[in-house]
Amino acid sequence: MLTAYREVGSYRGAAAICGTTHKTVKRIVERHEAGGQRPIRVPRPANYEAVRDLVAGQVEKTHGRISAKRLLPAARAAGYGGSARNFRRLVAAEKNTWRRENARTRRPAVWAPGEVLAIDWGVLGGLHVFCAVLAFSRVRFVRFAADERAETTLALLAECFETLGGVPKVVLADRMGCLKGGVVADVVVPTPDYVRFAAHYRFRPDFCRAADPASKGIVENLVGYAKTDLMIPLLGEGAAADLAEANAAAASWCAEVNGVLHSEIAAVPAARLETERELLGALPSLRPAIGRTTLRKVDKLSCVRFSSARYSVPTALIGTQVALLAADGRLTIVAPATGEVVAEHPLVAPGEASVLDEHYGGPRRAPQRAPRPRSAAEQAFCALGPVAERWLVGAAAAGNTRLGPELAELSALEAAHGRDALTGALGRAVAFGRWHAADIRSILAAGAGVAQVRPAGQALVIELPATASRSLTEYSMGKISGTGAATGTIAGAGA
Repeated sequence: MLTAYREVGSYRGAAAICGTTHKTVKRIVERHEAGGQRPIRVPRPANYEAVRDLVAGQVEKTHGRISAKRLLPAARAAGYGGSARNFRRLVAAEKNTWRRENARTRRPAVWAPGEVLAIDWGVLGGLHVFCAVLAFSRVRFVRFAADERAETTLALLAECFETLGGVPKVVLADRMGCLKGGVVADVVVPTPDYVRFAAHYRFRPDFCRAADPASKGIVENLVGYAKTDLMIPLLGEGAAADLAEANAAAASWCAEVNGVLHSEIAAVPAARLETERELLGALPSLRPAIGRTTLRKVDKLSCVRFSSARYSVPTALIGTQVALLAADGRLTIVAPATGEVVAEHPLVAPGEASVLDEHYGGPRRAPQRAPRPRSAAEQAFCALGPVAERWLVGAAAAGNTRLGPELAELSALEAAHGRDALTGALGRAVAFGRWHAADIRSILAAGAGVAQVRPAGQALVIELPATASRSLTEYSMGKISGTGAATGTIAGAGA
């Protein structure tokens, strides 16, 4: 272009020779005459820069959930005059920036064999589905039910244990209303029925944090998988109307999915279960069995009568009906609704009684979750230190339904007795399993008159009183001076 321009002397002539426009020739010639440097252009700000701070503030306030359509009227009022499409670019960029700065990361879970069984409920089209996953082997258990009551949940959980052939150490559940008796300082208090069920099968009940479904995503994924792959075809075929047929289809589906390679663990769940089953807890020796039973009503003494003998049951069953099954010289007492074994006794002669102390009180297993105080009373009590948290968790596991109001009473005791005395009383209450405010007041009233318990094997250190002593040289023969034939004194000795 430069050669053509030198030959013809005009921009248009050079453009006709080179097959371009005169404007292009002019730009190249001017750049050459300026020394070959590209002309500096002043960057022009985007038309939405004036409202960028407004958009960033709203995105942060709504945690990245607000839409550009909702923000556009406010931006127009603030002076934005551009297009809606350009404004959507700004909102999308601010959302991406906020998500990068506030990303929620998680450490992948590493499951131990025989450790955790996660359970959850789902519902689709009026049909309820119970799902459970054995975390290590990824064995899946799915059954259908007409409701999500406590009796139904415990019955399906017992069936899951039978299918697995053992009991895991922990059962992780959502905060199900059928299993939750209350929440104190974000610690879930299980219902008495669930506590007895867990004690019978020897596992620890555990609950997820509030609004934290990712902590049990392993079973949340199973609920979605069961809905799309099992429930939707059943509802389309009309087979879900009969629960027996639906559960038969669910059992076949579980056998199918547990027999193929799992992408996460790169193994077949059914084959992996054979190894994990050795680490599962043993099933109870006496479990609900099909046979002829007798119904009895629990009286005010928390007992039932069978063959003119009296047998105790847990006090929570007073006024309810239980089923009695006598076999092999033993009497098994079962809750008819759930099939749960609530008591076991050897058969006794007519007129005698078999009463177990644990039916009328005893130590409860403490939850493992740390408290998160919310209210002022909870914060004041937990401020007493780790011993207060251990007492709170133990009281929640024992089913103390008045735990919330009693925290304020216990915090008020610090003004009267002092923090050291109150924490010492709480530690003694934890050691002896006393979970009520009245027990703490009794310990404080006893003061120093109670015995201090030491663990077995520790040395008992006693401080002896200090007395004046003399060396053996004070009693040597050189220190003895005689004053007569028959009497004598020791020099330096007292009267």
